[in-house]
Amino acid sequence: MSNKTSRRGFILGTGALATTAACGNGVSSGGSARIDARVGPTLSHMYSEYPGTRDLANKAVGMLVMPLITEAGFGIGGSFGRGALQIDGATVDYYSAASGSFGLQIGAKQFAHVLFFMTNESLYDFRNSSGWAAGADLEYAVSDRGGDISTDTTSVLSPVIAVIFGQAGLHIGASLEGTKYTRIIP
Repeated sequence: MSNKTSRRGFILGTGALATTAACGNGVSSGGSARIDARVGPTLSHMYSEYPGTRDLANKAVGMLVMPLITEAGFGIGGSFGRGALQIDGATVDYYSAASGSFGLQIGAKQFAHVLFFMTNESLYDFRNSSGWAAGADLEYAVSDRGGDISTDTTSVLSPVIAVIFGQAGLHIGASLEGTKYTRIIP
């Protein structure tokens, strides 16, 4: 690889990270108080826009609430955000979520998501990993009835269910594949 190619990759990568940091995603935010201040309104918005998520929350053994994920890219991209893990309605840990990508892409977007841990085993695996990556055991709850998310037997039996949403509604087709979650001390 030539110096010109590696410099271009470095500049593009740095630009994507700078764009992500500039979008108010919590990279330089004031720690746990700022995360906590965003979790409540995020859950309220989700419950009001997608009432079926209350049923998911009642059946879940834990929820990771990621109030704001910023995704940006220009050839090389990435996403970052911070959130709180709640068990029985109380925050027990804080996590960051990060991912990287390469390919035909340009622009930035922000969204929120909640991971519902439906089994004690999935919650234990998440909490005791050095960095949990979203993968095949993740089921997505999508709206098929104009904003109504329902919990059927199949989804409730899934170990982890993700709900991805934003100001403009659900991001149909959005994926958390490859996102790595790491426990942090804000």
